[in-house]
Amino acid sequence: MRRSARVRPVLLVAAAALAGCTLEPKYFRPAPPVPATFPTGEAYAPVQGNGVAASRIAWTEFFVDPKLKSVIDLALRENRDLRTAAIDIMEARSQYRVQRADLLPTVTGGASATFGRSSNYGISSASTGGTGVGGTSAGATGGLGGPYHIYSVDLGFSAYELDLFGRVRSLSKEAFEQYLATIEARRAAQISIVAEVATDYLTLAADNQRLKTERVTLKAEEATLKITQGRFNYGIASLLDVQQAQTAVETARSNVQTFIAQSAQDLNALNLVVGASVPADLLPDGLGDALLTLPEAPAGLSSTVLLNRPDVLQAEHVLRAYNADIGAARAAFFPTLSLTGSGGSTSVSLGQLFGIGTGTYSFNPNLTLPIFDYGRNRANLAYSKAQRDAGIAAYEKAIQTAFTDVADALAQRGTVDALIAAQERLVAATSGTLQLAQARYQQGADTYLSVLTAQLNLASARQTLISARLLQASSLVALYRALGGGLGPQEKQSPRASPAAERGAKAP
Repeated sequence: MRRSARVRPVLLVAAAALAGCTLEPKYFRPAPPVPATFPTGEAYAPVQGNGVAASRIAWTEFFVDPKLKSVIDLALRENRDLRTAAIDIMEARSQYRVQRADLLPTVTGGASATFGRSSNYGISSASTGGTGVGGTSAGATGGLGGPYHIYSVDLGFSAYELDLFGRVRSLSKEAFEQYLATIEARRAAQISIVAEVATDYLTLAADNQRLKTERVTLKAEEATLKITQGRFNYGIASLLDVQQAQTAVETARSNVQTFIAQSAQDLNALNLVVGASVPADLLPDGLGDALLTLPEAPAGLSSTVLLNRPDVLQAEHVLRAYNADIGAARAAFFPTLSLTGSGGSTSVSLGQLFGIGTGTYSFNPNLTLPIFDYGRNRANLAYSKAQRDAGIAAYEKAIQTAFTDVADALAQRGTVDALIAAQERLVAATSGTLQLAQARYQQGADTYLSVLTAQLNLASARQTLISARLLQASSLVALYRALGGGLGPQEKQSPRASPAAERGAKAP
């Protein structure tokens, strides 16, 4: 009974260690500090809730223009930020594997041979028993004081810490959460790259469209100047009319050069984010209507959709890592038990190395109890808790930022259709005004100033319409990005729910 009573506490401690208990505080996901639903009102289109969630739409389905698809695919292969993010994942995964290896003992093996000569001064067969090192009966060559050979092999482990209070397990979990955070960081970076490439591509397309429109305007103004010059030569028009027509031509010519430079700058920006020069056959001719698509109303537009955004998941993984650090800091207050042991064989004859009576072993448990480190451990625990509190604030801030992104995108989307419709009616109205002004001028009922004013108004209305269409396309990209879309079909979710799915990186 006494023996079983002594063994029972040891068994309980061993069972606790094998069960993987830790001193981490239980993790609770902080409540989202945002309203349950997104804003509604005049600026927001009514949500039907019958569409497909943006997070379920791959970017290859969202962007339907073949050229734009090719440019995005090129960026996903060449962009340097994505390469850096992929390298960060490899680094974090390696660090996690290194930390997780501490859960198991490191077993090493070795073999050695020693060759030497001992002196016979003060040594007798009685003192060595005839079997000591250098003794002839022990297999050494020669008599006492002759040369000797010693052969040995051993297998063992050194300073293996029994994780009684979960310190090593908590550190392993912290490294694992940091690894998951880098995965989400790469997903967020990929979504940002896809959206940025699309936005730059659309901007280049819009400026190319503006350039085309301005060149058409320039040709019209040059034709008007030619007609006005002829009317002046016949005494029908005045010199003022000629000067005003010339002013319109030079204004259009100046605008053409401005948009040429702007298009070149747009291309430079696109090449930078892609990470390579975009081939000329993939560049947009103008801002078309079939570049991208999105369902009329993404389903599930409540604030809970933000919890699946990669940047929010990244912040949560970092928070979980800080929570695990608290467990490791708490475990530092308790004793540490480490084991060192080895076993092998030693012989003076290589042929008898594994013979009877040559076996050796050693076992050395080491218990370390912190006594004068209480202040240091308490400070480390306070630091870990402060990091956890900072992680909560960062997580809540990420949700608030995501909420604002979606709300802004919804506001743009809810008003841009009416803006385009109004701008299209304005273009039609100014075009009709120009026709009337030209007819009145040709009949002598009005001055050329009315024609010039109508031409400027029409050119401005056309450019504003292009800007409105660019805003419409960009707002769709912004909404798609804000809702957490943008991944391709080959991309998977973070292994949060099933970390064992990633080979070699199982959850602790």
